[in-house]
Amino acid sequence: MGSQNGSKINQLLKEWPQGTVVTKERLYNLEISRQLASKYVLSNWITRIGAGAFARSGDRVDWRGGLYALQAQLALSVHAGARTALELQGLSHFVPLGEQEKVVLISDRPERLPTWFRNHPWKANLEHHCLSLFKRIPEAASIKLDCSGFEIVMSSPERAMMEQMSLARTNDDIEQAHQLMEGLTTLRPSLVQDLLVNCRSVKVKRVFLWSAETTRHAWFDRLNLAQVDLGKGNRQLYKGGRFDPKYQITVPAQENLPNV
Repeated sequence: MGSQNGSKINQLLKEWPQGTVVTKERLYNLEISRQLASKYVLSNWITRIGAGAFARSGDRVDWRGGLYALQAQLALSVHAGARTALELQGLSHFVPLGEQEKVVLISDRPERLPTWFRNHPWKANLEHHCLSLFKRIPEAASIKLDCSGFEIVMSSPERAMMEQMSLARTNDDIEQAHQLMEGLTTLRPSLVQDLLVNCRSVKVKRVFLWSAETTRHAWFDRLNLAQVDLGKGNRQLYKGGRFDPKYQITVPAQENLPNV
């Protein structure tokens, strides 16, 4: 291999965090052509994991390393959100033992994840949703997770809880979302307020506020509900439930809720 090509692979490996994917777009930025990348594969420097995506040979890469590439190299809005973001921050007790990890990824704008990411066997059950849930997302609603050598972006607990409620479709979903709310005793009321004001979903705002008030978290009393547009009309969200007149939604009967 020529000295110029050797310097390129050295630069690539030097700037490549272990445990992550490198994309063809990143290689292009380093002036590494498709033909040169193929030579690196033949030389066992790198391994092709899909069309336009590579891992270091011998490196172990999980979905976090793939998500890193989507965020840092492709500038996609996708992030770890909803229940997954809460789990990564130790705020969820719904991790099933002995079952494949379930990962919820959320994009803030319409976008399709690349084929290499969707088809790679990550040893996790990945769900991807495009929500466009907020008109504006406060900076504090995105936080970084240290993955030992690289970072990925995920939702703050305040944002993750609203994302989870947006994805709730069944009675069980609503009950689980309410149980998750139980553990969120330290949410920042200023950030909750900002997210509620910018949230596009009447359903999410009503369920979030009902759940927060029912669990009697101290931060709830610091919210200004007069600034939150809750829309008009009744919403039947929980089949067979009771009607909550304040938020005009059907919710689980008291006996179906966990002790709070």
